[in-house]
Amino acid sequence: QVQLVESGGGLVQAGGSLRLSCVLSGGTLSTYNMGWFRQAPGKEREFRAAINWFGGTTYDADSVKGRFTISRDNAKNTAYLQMNSLKPEDTGVYYCAADRRRIDLRMGDAWGQGTQVTVSA
Repeated sequence: QVQLVESGGGLVQAGGSLRLSCVLSGGTLSTYNMGWFRQAPGKEREFRAAINWFGGTTYDADSVKGRFTISRDNAKNTAYLQMNSLKPEDTGVYYCAADRRRIDLRMGDAWGQGTQVTVSA
């Protein structure tokens, strides 16, 4: 059974950067599309970015355009989300998702436990 473990969250000032990591175990990363979602307090989980198993990417353009970059290292079974120019509205719990077929907001064959990102003004 596939398991995902996120890390890299924390507290950062507005304008700062963080890099989130998601390690996949119990499977082979190269056979999954990978995605990142954010859940802000009191709100539903929202799609941020995804990358397919051969490296093509898609983003929630309005919210992260030009600031976030998703990537993957299949040899390390790890996906990443580089977040630059962070804003207070980026605050939330960030979840990693893996899916064999989908690469959009519907993806989610497996989920991680989440990592908290807090951006102070």
